[in-house]
Amino acid sequence: MTAMTQWKKSSYSGGGDGNACVEIATHPTHIAIRDSKTPTRATLTFPPGTFTAFLEALKSPHSTAG
Repeated sequence: MTAMTQWKKSSYSGGGDGNACVEIATHPTHIAIRDSKTPTRATLTFPPGTFTAFLEALKSPHSTAG
């Protein structure tokens, strides 16, 4: 990730300083995810289609997650 990356914090980040969540940055070729508590550590990256499918699966009432 470059210094120009615009990270966005989850709207579900909770109260206080909102550090108990994930942040994402979108790019034309990938979506990056990091832990807001440790932003200088490793990030996960996914192709946009894969990330979209993951989010849709989380929203699905038929999800087998959990």
